[in-house]
Amino acid sequence: MKEKEKYFQQKDPMLSNDIDDILTSDEKVLWRGKPKKSAYIISAVMKMLPFVILWLAIDVTIIVFMATQLEGVPWFLWLFFAVHLAPVWIWIFNIVHSAAEVGNIRYVVTDKRVIIRRGVIIDLKFMYFAEITNVTVRVGLTDRMLKVGDIYITAETQRAVLYDITDPYYIANELQAIVRDIKADTFFPNALRPEVNRGYNTEYGGERFNKTK
Repeated sequence: MKEKEKYFQQKDPMLSNDIDDILTSDEKVLWRGKPKKSAYIISAVMKMLPFVILWLAIDVTIIVFMATQLEGVPWFLWLFFAVHLAPVWIWIFNIVHSAAEVGNIRYVVTDKRVIIRRGVIIDLKFMYFAEITNVTVRVGLTDRMLKVGDIYITAETQRAVLYDITDPYYIANELQAIVRDIKADTFFPNALRPEVNRGYNTEYGGERFNKTK
């Protein structure tokens, strides 16, 4: 029974969904970040924009023609175009959603995992370093103009993206280094650093994210 007591010791039945609420007592925070707000919203605006402009131009042209050239346009035609403009409504919804969501997004890297907090209705995603298989950076034209980039993290059973990070190459490089160090401790505990490594339970020192760039 005593062994069980160290688990499920929740103090507050209604946590605030804050990252600090779910950190363990022996977990060290190495880095905290969040997307650049303007870049995150502009990215939502740019998505689908050429398609939406073309779609809207065609529908507006037809609607103006009907309104000016036809008498007594049937109501179902107006309903049809209201539905037909669905891509425009979806685009607007995505922009509004991004503006409402961006204030909730937080990224935290600890000595054990990557934690992502996001959503209008907040959810949390965890990716342990031992499970991460790849870390890559993507910087599009708009990202380059706004001086941000996206970090794609792939694990064995899931993937995640750190959107619109202001220093993506540096952060991605540090993440890759941590993955390499922790996997070396896990799979080759006595071969690489025998003087300081005590095996799988070795505590990661958290040297990353502290270097002068």
